[in-house]
Parts: sequence; C-alpha cells; structure tokens
Amino acid sequence: MDNFLAFYQSLGLAVSLGVLATFVLAGTVKGIIGLGMPTVAMGLLGLAMAPAQAAALLIVPSTLTNLWQLAFGGHLRALVQRLWPMLLGVLFATLAGSLLIGMHGGHGVSRALGAALVLYAAVGLFLPALHVAPRHEAWLGPLCGLLTGLVTAVTGVFVIPAVPYLQALGLNRDQLVQALGLSFTLSTLALAVGLAWHGEFGSTELGASLLMLLPALLGMALGQWLRRRISAPLFKRIFFIGLALLGAHLMIDG
Repeated sequence: MDNFLAFYQSLGLAVSLGVLATFVLAGTVKGIIGLGMPTVAMGLLGLAMAPAQAAALLIVPSTLTNLWQLAFGGHLRALVQRLWPMLLGVLFATLAGSLLIGMHGGHGVSRALGAALVLYAAVGLFLPALHVAPRHEAWLGPLCGLLTGLVTAVTGVFVIPAVPYLQALGLNRDQLVQALGLSFTLSTLALAVGLAWHGEFGSTELGASLLMLLPALLGMALGQWLRRRISAPLFKRIFFIGLALLGAHLMIDG
C-alpha cells in the first residue's frame, strides 16, 4: 500500500484531491454520454502534471471501464470482423508512436493535447452527421486508425478521428457503444506498453492508477443516474464547450 500511495505523496494533498475529483467527473461524463473519460481526465490532469503522468493514471480505470463497455451488446465478433483494419491501425500506430515518440515534448505535448481537445470539441459542436459508404471503409478505416494511434501516442487522447469515423458507419446504439469500447481498450493497452517502455508506467504508477478505479466507477454510476434526468444533447453541448475552453487554455499556456 505504501508503494501505491508513493505517487500521491509526491504530488501533495491538494493535487491528489484534484486527481480524485477529476476521475469522479470523468467517470460521470462517461456514464452520461458513453465516452469522454480519458479526454476529460487528460485535459484536467494536464493542468497539474506532465501528460505522461496523467496518461499513466488513466490506464487501469480506462481499461476496465472500456472492457465493461465492450463486453455487453452481443455484437463483438461482427464488429471485429468489420473494424479490424481500423483497429489494427490504432494498435500499430499507438505502439509505434509511443515507443518512438512518446510524450516527451514538454510544453509541446501539452499544446498538442490542447489542440486535440479543441479539435474534438469543434467536431462535436459543428460537424454535421457524417456517413461513410461501405465501399470506403477498406481504406478510410486503416487511415483513421493510424491517425488515431498517432494522436494517442503523443497526447493520450484517443477520440480523434476514431469517434467521428465510428459514428459515421451507421451502427445502432448498442453496436456503437461496443465499438467505442473495443477501440478505446486497444488504444489504452497499447499506450500502457509505450509508457512502460519509457519507464513511465511501473509498479508505482500501476498502484496509483488502480486507486483511481473506484472514483471512476462511482462517477460512472452517478452519470448513469443523471442520464435519466437531464437532457443528453444539452449536456453534450456544455461538455464540448467546456472541453474547447480547456483545450484553448492548454494551447496558450502549455
């Protein structure tokens, strides 16, 4: 347990409480709209620590909640058969980018994270509903996978362009939720390998990440409760506006 707490002792009480609140909030967002935990967590944690540290904290909560998300729906085999070119691109580019590049750009990484958040918010706020014809999936899927993997390796955010691409495939709600869980799980595991390669995800970081699982799950339960009581479209708009402001702050201040 002392090893688990060493990470937070180095951060101090105020930042540690901020990390706890961040995972409750990130879990709540995921509970309401089905995604957004890594995006929210990376954006907020990036204000107080290095992106690689923030990404390490995400590994356990993100992996387990995404495994939970992809386990239900009954479409896993069909989705793997359809999406494997994109998923292979995500896995390859995240691993390659993490091993060769990683999150070692200092302020540049923080600004890249901010840019990714702003781009994702702009897509959510302004981009009309897209549709990808089946004949284009063979080349567009791998391309989106490779781009998503590179963004993941540098920023720890794995929603661009994977989420808009998956939303454009015409999947029903259950299929989309399961497909997102599948993509996010592969991204998280590949990112964990890259962080471990650079010595940024060892036993101390694993323990610190494990301790954030409970706050994330509590946040998800709260989000699922709130989802039945608030307008999801209104919440999404507020969420994307807040994300854009956070991203702009990271871009300006690094």
